[in-house]
Amino acid sequence: MRAAARVLATAGLAVDAYLHAHLADRFDTITSGISQGTLFRLEASLAALAALLVLFWRRLPGDLFAAAVAIGGLALLLVYRYVNVGELGPIPDMYEPLWYEEKQTTAVAQTVAALAMLYSLLTRRFRRSAY
Repeated sequence: MRAAARVLATAGLAVDAYLHAHLADRFDTITSGISQGTLFRLEASLAALAALLVLFWRRLPGDLFAAAVAIGGLALLLVYRYVNVGELGPIPDMYEPLWYEEKQTTAVAQTVAALAMLYSLLTRRFRRSAY
């Protein structure tokens, strides 16, 4: 089950990375100090790194990072879907009250990755060090 959870988390994070990279250029014009396209590229990079860590490194810090990326990405997607936060310093107003295919797919992928990482973290076996 833990191996399946890691595969699901990796797949969810990979889909998240792909969709954010794919959509980034559409959001380059939404800017305050930083463009929304730049933030999408950052999310794509973080999700890709998290997917690689889950797949190949398999250590607690990598798993925590992957869970934070998945949960944080999903939280921001939902906040900016339902709440008009406005500009926050250099962060542009990213309020978008619509659901479209890529956003729905991203939400599902991030949810799958978050749940899989939470399962993986909660069922993790810790090794005792021998002294």
